[in-house]
Amino acid sequence: MDVIELRGLRVLGTHGVLAEEQVRAQPFEVDLDVEADLAAAAASDDLSDTLDYGQVAALVAEVVGGPHFQLLEALAVRIAETVLARPGVRSVTVTVRKLRPPVPVDLASAGVRVSRSRRLG
Repeated sequence: MDVIELRGLRVLGTHGVLAEEQVRAQPFEVDLDVEADLAAAAASDDLSDTLDYGQVAALVAEVVGGPHFQLLEALAVRIAETVLARPGVRSVTVTVRKLRPPVPVDLASAGVRVSRSRRLG
């Protein structure tokens, strides 16, 4: 299957369990692997025959910048469901990283990765 990759989308959001995380925006980074059939786009060289990754990135940014989630797992699944709802998307793998997690050690990021596929039938 063909894959469209989006790497390093950075968006501010208010996700986390701690009270401070729920009111003060912090940086999140998202990577996506979107499986879709890209044969028509490759043949036509026309944007209308493919998944517009600019639109996908904007949708993901809306989710991350939108309503609060306590867990990265819930945020990642919401992103996956949003992308999977786009026409032509067969499956998606989403990685979400909190770039400055509030832990008492020097940790660059904490994250989760989820994969979802369109149900057949």
